[in-house]
Amino acid sequence: MGIPVGFPDGVAVVRAYLRDTLVAGGYDVPVGTRVPSPRPARFVRLERIGGTRLDLVTDRPRIDVHCWGDSEEDAADLAARVRALLFAMPGWRGAVAYDVTEVGGPNTLPDPESEQPRVVFAVEVSLRGARLAP
Repeated sequence: MGIPVGFPDGVAVVRAYLRDTLVAGGYDVPVGTRVPSPRPARFVRLERIGGTRLDLVTDRPRIDVHCWGDSEEDAADLAARVRALLFAMPGWRGAVAYDVTEVGGPNTLPDPESEQPRVVFAVEVSLRGARLAP
């Protein structure tokens, strides 16, 4: 019988990391899994869009990162900051994340409902699992 291994919620790990590091850097920007209501001028939305378990102890969720701004430049600046922070994530507070790989570079994708400027990119984050308690 194999060893049961559980994995953390990849979006929750990335969300907590981005919230902490954005605020620490002076960027009080909402980070979540849904478009906030009311809609702020700047925010980040994360969504797991797949990914696979690599081995017994490694999950590799693929996460779409959507960065909205009040102008194209603002959305691009926010995306550049978030992207840089994600590449610095491994080792954060002893996090279970130990690798971040970009699988889709930044591209402009205006929101079809609001026409608000948005820049999106995708990453895969290697997360370490833990043996489940019996």
